[in-house]
Amino acid sequence: MESLKNTEYYSDQTLKNWIENESMNEALANKADSIRRNIYGDDVYIRGLIEFSNFCKNDCFYCGIRKSNKNVERYRLSPQEIIDCADIGYKLGFRTYVMQSGEDTYYTDDMIVEIVEKVKENHSDTAITLSLGEKSYDSYKRFYDAGADRYLLREETSDREHYSKLHPSFMSFDHRREALWQLKEIGYQVGGGFMVDSPYQTTENLIADLRFLQELEPDMIGIGPYLRSVDTPFKDFNDGSFTKTLRLVSVLRILFPYALIPATTALGTINPLGREMGLKAGANVLMPNLSPSMYRKQYQLYDNKICTGDEAAECKACLSLRVDKSGYKIVTDKGDVITRQKNLVF
Repeated sequence: MESLKNTEYYSDQTLKNWIENESMNEALANKADSIRRNIYGDDVYIRGLIEFSNFCKNDCFYCGIRKSNKNVERYRLSPQEIIDCADIGYKLGFRTYVMQSGEDTYYTDDMIVEIVEKVKENHSDTAITLSLGEKSYDSYKRFYDAGADRYLLREETSDREHYSKLHPSFMSFDHRREALWQLKEIGYQVGGGFMVDSPYQTTENLIADLRFLQELEPDMIGIGPYLRSVDTPFKDFNDGSFTKTLRLVSVLRILFPYALIPATTALGTINPLGREMGLKAGANVLMPNLSPSMYRKQYQLYDNKICTGDEAAECKACLSLRVDKSGYKIVTDKGDVITRQKNLVF
């Protein structure tokens, strides 16, 4: 595979200026948009998000579904319900499914394999992205052999000390990073990413995040502003900066021209036009929700999450209109990362 990153070197001081300088938004967005249009045109790929469980064994200090939160109404979808969500999504034109949950030990490897195999049996022209957290190498390999194509595992921070401030002591910084390398070794299209303005984060932390991603060379990179949840130890911290997040979306497109970069739900939560502005800043992926609407409010990683009441068809139709108005178009495609060389204009 050809390198997904830009071979041009940008110094830490340049990255620091881009991250901290509010006046850079427009210039960075224009540069990033030019790059994404040269590679992906005005195509926007959609992924059908299936949030199938909000149980989690972890206790991350920033997360609304952490195991210590007793105010969450927990739910699980059955394997058949997950398969049904994929069937509905296929009829609506989705060709990629993102199956996401907390780190829920209820779902055995056999269950995940069964789900992946059945969806691929029903819809062989689709891609399956898993986002299930940290698993063993053998588990990742079984899921891949069953037909899973991609795996999302955001590292959240690339600084060991910062990691320890965001997670309880039983969670391992090294294990998280090792999992990403294992996923690449197995052959997944791998997605990493981080929060912007998470508690105690510094500009140096963000530069370290970018450098780690340059080393990892993921196919997908998802970032979003830190958004607080009232039921976490971080409830008194401020939400992350919307404009800084947009700058970093642009920086990611500049550093990783070929990467698949979503305009996340968190962007749309913090600003009504956040996802459209994310596209204009260099993103090229959206992830409408295919989960049953009755459960969406329970999958609250942060407060005031948008689109929790929309039906899947309504959500996709609304996004299509908004994307068209922004100068892009939603395409029905698996949306694999493009790695063929083009004459890039940076």
